[in-house]
Amino acid sequence: MKKDPAINVLGEPLKSCSTNPVTGFFRDGACNTCAEDTGQHTVCAILTAEFLAFSKYLGNDLSTPRPEFMFPGLKPGDRWCLCASRFLQAAEEGAGPRICLEATHSKTLDIVPLDVLMEHAYEEN
Repeated sequence: MKKDPAINVLGEPLKSCSTNPVTGFFRDGACNTCAEDTGQHTVCAILTAEFLAFSKYLGNDLSTPRPEFMFPGLKPGDRWCLCASRFLQAAEEGAGPRICLEATHSKTLDIVPLDVLMEHAYEEN
């Protein structure tokens, strides 16, 4: 699998999203993507209880540990590379988490308008 260029939605080099827990389609800590990433796991989100409940309700339980897949289960405050379409769906339903623009891959813009991403941007101090 060949990674797409690691560029974020701001046109800059893509930053790491999380290594604890380790995230990303490639499990490299970044929201890198490629043609084989059909879910487009490109949005670096700071998870909330509301989003985790929303995702579970839609059939994607991200909070329950799955040791057989080496998945620790996620909790509010964790950073995770979300599918762009799921992020957009959550944003439209009022459950969209904050996101880190610097760690959100530019391919996200194929699905999520930049103004929606900006509305959910998390500013680090």
